[in-house]
Amino acid sequence: MRFHHNLVQATVDALHNIFNEGKYADQAIQRILKRDTRWGSRDRGFIAETTYDIVRYKRLYAAIAGVKEPYKPVDLWRMTAVWIVLKGYDVPAWEEYYNTPTRRIKGKFDELSALTPYKESIPDWMDELGKKELGEELWKKEIHALNQQANVVLRTNLLQTDVKTLKEKLQALEIQTDTTDRFPDALVLKERANVFQTDLFKNGLFEVQDAGSQLIAPYAQVEPGMRVMDACAGAGGKSLHLAALMENKGQIIATDIYQNKLNELKRRARRAGAHNIETRLIDSTKVIKKLNGKMDRLVIDAPCSGLGVLRRNPDAKWKLEPEFLDKIRATQQEILQSYSRVLKPGGILVYATCSILPSENQDQVEQFLKSESGNSFRLDDSQSLLAHKDGFDGFYMARLIKK
Repeated sequence: MRFHHNLVQATVDALHNIFNEGKYADQAIQRILKRDTRWGSRDRGFIAETTYDIVRYKRLYAAIAGVKEPYKPVDLWRMTAVWIVLKGYDVPAWEEYYNTPTRRIKGKFDELSALTPYKESIPDWMDELGKKELGEELWKKEIHALNQQANVVLRTNLLQTDVKTLKEKLQALEIQTDTTDRFPDALVLKERANVFQTDLFKNGLFEVQDAGSQLIAPYAQVEPGMRVMDACAGAGGKSLHLAALMENKGQIIATDIYQNKLNELKRRARRAGAHNIETRLIDSTKVIKKLNGKMDRLVIDAPCSGLGVLRRNPDAKWKLEPEFLDKIRATQQEILQSYSRVLKPGGILVYATCSILPSENQDQVEQFLKSESGNSFRLDDSQSLLAHKDGFDGFYMARLIKK
């Protein structure tokens, strides 16, 4: 591979924004990519993918390079040198790479690769937690899979088109996709492409949504004409899927504590042609109380650690703290206790997370069912998706029926 100095400089600048200034990786990369309009898709792809790769393996690369936070510019250049050597490329003859110790880098990599926290580049506390909750063998397989680059997966908007037609329209744009039996509305890109710039996206024919996430809305077994609540709706990925499954009939009440996310949901719903979604800001307990006993379905895509989606959010490894997990578990149980009251008898509750930890998943459901609020529910089914088995993000979902 031939390297271009300005592209590696852009990568170094993005890493500075992520590591030293605490910016989210996707936002930092997007900001850097706007710097030079002359960059083509290959240039932009190099910056994005190299930055993500170094973020993903920050601990390993920093240890090999012998650098510590906060990283100086020379430290970040050393980390890019480690990336180049470990990828098997020739180090460019640039001033920043003068005297790069290629053999020492390879030797240090072999030494550190024997230790999971370095090999998979995770904090010690996360490694201990993963082994405790999943067992060492399963955890090693899963964290390795979560360090691979995520696929780009589209969800066909059935309000506008069907999978076969969308696949053909994408093929006409030279975007090749695969279908998958387990995820009937999904198309998996064979090669990464900026699908957001296509008219197909702008006209609402698809959304970008991981395959595992696409299982949650069908899991609620919705039907046209029902009243459905999408709690913790965020920007509305599940709400849009529910609307398509309900054929725009009935009512979806999408709630969240952040108005800006609900505004984004409204914008996405207009593009998708989803007309049966109503947004409500949770600014007091009254919003939920008014719905008590009125809903046929309740989907709780609960806030969580996000450990199941590290493939697409690798910087979360460095932002997550053990104390946050204790708080989020309490929040998950609180949401289950309060929101479950909106269901009618015979209604279905789906509890889902993008976590792989039993303490956020099965344990939360079990605790809820033993509580006063949960004793009127029974567990109908539950599923866990793991990256090393399914090839997509890690998810958990449980379907509970109100007696």
